[in-house]
Amino acid sequence: MARARRTSLELETARQRLAALKEFTPKPDFGPSLTLESYEAVVNAFGAEQDAYNGEVSLLDDKTNLLDTHEQDLAVFNQRILAAVKGTYGPDSSEYERVGGTRSSDRKKPARTTKPPVTT
Repeated sequence: MARARRTSLELETARQRLAALKEFTPKPDFGPSLTLESYEAVVNAFGAEQDAYNGEVSLLDDKTNLLDTHEQDLAVFNQRILAAVKGTYGPDSSEYERVGGTRSSDRKKPARTTKPPVTT
């Protein structure tokens, strides 16, 4: 399952405000620390950081998919090795038990249940 990408309501609000501020004539003057250029730089920097983050999340999703595929391949290989040991040494051998199998003599026999006689 893919990880959620990051979105920012603040970024969308800032982009809308920036677009509106650019339409003002004459250019607004909010003082030396609040310039249109500095606001645009902050908005663009955050947008670039968010895009980079989402790109890394996408790469991590690809790596996760690759790991899942390799894990499935390993599970199949584990089953095949266990079956090969069972076929070579037998289902009741200590070799089969050493590689993770359950010896047939160690399996619990199902208990038979008897029904009580029906009285009429």
